[in-house]
Amino acid sequence: MIQTELFPLVEPYDHGMLPLDSIHTMYWEQSGNPDGVPVLFLHGGPGAGASPEHRRFFDPHYYRIIIFDQRGAGRSTPLGITKDNTTPLLIEDIETLRCHLGIRQWLIFGGSWGSTLALSYGEAHPESCLGFILRGIFLCRPREIDWFLYGLRTLFPEVWEEFTAPLSAEERQDILSAYYQLLMHPDPAVHMLAAKAWSRYEGSCSTLLPNPDIVNHFVSDTVALGLAKIEAHYFKNNIFLPENSLLDNLHKIRHLPGIIVQGRYDAVCPITSAYDLHKAWPEADYIVVNDAGHSAWEPGIQTELVKATEKFKS
Repeated sequence: MIQTELFPLVEPYDHGMLPLDSIHTMYWEQSGNPDGVPVLFLHGGPGAGASPEHRRFFDPHYYRIIIFDQRGAGRSTPLGITKDNTTPLLIEDIETLRCHLGIRQWLIFGGSWGSTLALSYGEAHPESCLGFILRGIFLCRPREIDWFLYGLRTLFPEVWEEFTAPLSAEERQDILSAYYQLLMHPDPAVHMLAAKAWSRYEGSCSTLLPNPDIVNHFVSDTVALGLAKIEAHYFKNNIFLPENSLLDNLHKIRHLPGIIVQGRYDAVCPITSAYDLHKAWPEADYIVVNDAGHSAWEPGIQTELVKATEKFKS
């Protein structure tokens, strides 16, 4: 019988801080079975960081579970730093971690921005990948970023009004630039207020039904600062990859197994992106959860992700 509920929480058997360059140091951890199949968890955002609960998608008796916080996020240091923080550098960091841990190949698991980074990494290093489990697909195309900043108003008008309340009418014509200025302001009284507003906006739109616990997680200091600053930085720079590069380079990983899990009513990363990925990668399993939004903690999404990690056992 295939497991459909989250696995019990386990503690890491190994963790550390890995220097990446003169600025950045990466937090990493391993839990589960040291001799098991390696699986890499890629958190969202960019900048949101990982949490202990993310270990629970994987059978700790079968998998060697590797989790890390990307540059500027979570327990990596320094928090919220955008200097030398780009997608190619994150890809390089993953390879650095793989070599540091002595892993030949691993299964890649990522949701939201984590799905973006999973595809980016896989297309750069297909030889290092066993396969992919992807959730809440974000291909980082200009229309997807525009939807996040403006389109969400269609479904969450009151949340969008709160998000844009600090901005003038003129600044609302270019929300990204206006928020970027606030988030990069040296005064914590300015940038933390902006970070919490940005993160509250995203958290409030991430579930099918209102979920105060998820919103509270998003507005916690560490999550808000890392998520908002780094997300704005990446959006401002078109994620440091050529437009449509993820679909254009998909042929590099189509020979590998994949499972795509998408909430039908995902407002943050609308299903059109997952459908475009599905059409470009028909060999991958495509699972639509009809009673879910964006969050990995939506009950239906959670179930399908656990089923996916179980399916990869065979």
